[in-house]
Amino acid sequence: MTILKIFFWASLIICIYTYVGYGIILYLLVLLKRLIKGAPKQMKLPADSELPDVAFMVCAYNEQDVVEMKMQNIHDLDYPKEKLHIIWVTDGSTDDTNERLKAYPDVEVIFSPERRGKTAALNHGISHVKSEITVMTDANTLVNREAIREIVRCMQDPKVACVAGEKRVMSRHEGEIAAEGEGLYWKYESTLKRLDSELYSAMGAAGELNAIRTKLYEPMPERALLDDFVMSMKLVEQGYRIAYTSKAYAMEYGSANLEEESKRKRRIAAGGLQSSWWLRDMMNPFNTSKRVAFQFVSHRVLRWSITPIALIALIPLNVALVMMKAGTVYTIVWIFQILFYLAAFGGYLLEQRGKKNKLLYVPYYFLFMNINVFRGMRYLKTHRGGGTWEKAKRG
Repeated sequence: MTILKIFFWASLIICIYTYVGYGIILYLLVLLKRLIKGAPKQMKLPADSELPDVAFMVCAYNEQDVVEMKMQNIHDLDYPKEKLHIIWVTDGSTDDTNERLKAYPDVEVIFSPERRGKTAALNHGISHVKSEITVMTDANTLVNREAIREIVRCMQDPKVACVAGEKRVMSRHEGEIAAEGEGLYWKYESTLKRLDSELYSAMGAAGELNAIRTKLYEPMPERALLDDFVMSMKLVEQGYRIAYTSKAYAMEYGSANLEEESKRKRRIAAGGLQSSWWLRDMMNPFNTSKRVAFQFVSHRVLRWSITPIALIALIPLNVALVMMKAGTVYTIVWIFQILFYLAAFGGYLLEQRGKKNKLLYVPYYFLFMNINVFRGMRYLKTHRGGGTWEKAKRG
């Protein structure tokens, strides 16, 4: 019984720490840092004549339907036109993406006839960039007008090698389950990123909108599943910071439904496991900064590895301890577990009918994300090819 209790409490503590505890500790550490060092210093943006050249890069595969929308969005950006260099890297596109881009003389198209995935496209595209800063964004996202100026402002700190923009999820119609669930998750994730960044460094940048100092880019293995994460964390490994800013943001529609969202989640989980292994030296406080090891393990590694296993393990461990009459506390925890899974099941039933109750939807989406970690483990085991994958359909 003693061994069961040890595993039970270890699993419970890991789950609480990963999903709630780390956020609380992070918030308290940031408050303490502010008390000691004051509010974080805001960097100043240079005059227009002193702004650096920026490459605005879009990696695309068969994105003919969004070319016009994306180009209109790029042309609306508030940055000197002579200092903004637009690059589309079309990775094996077989539709009319390249033809439609010919209508824009200010666009440099880098075409690869063979589809090898986004990581290969990034490696190929950045090898052609001569600008000091490279901003990367997805073809299906809309970037706010002030985004590049905000990114350049953050880059005025010489310790910042990467800037992570905020991701905002839109839905075409009220009540779209996948989009609203994804949006809820990203609101919480954005809060953690902001606090991570203020404590020391954000733990990774999302592909929807990020930027790097071009000269620091390290080509990545083409089989990388989370190219944006690996690319940005490699810069942290070199001793630089990732700055997070909500003033530069990318908007995109959420997944069309939860089946499409599941494709994304399992690929992200697979990529998370892959990159955690590749970046395993960063977990060791003797190999890297103690703050980096703490933030990396707490915010990223646990979510993609141990914690989902601990969450599932709590069920049989709790049942065994209740049956062995180990104590009232185990009965209370078991009751809470039953209520949680009943609520999640209720959220699932409502989702199947196209309805949503916020009280039931939160536990359902939480469980949905963790189930997809296990699917990601299977995906990683069976996925031995390059970095290509099927795109999730958007709402």
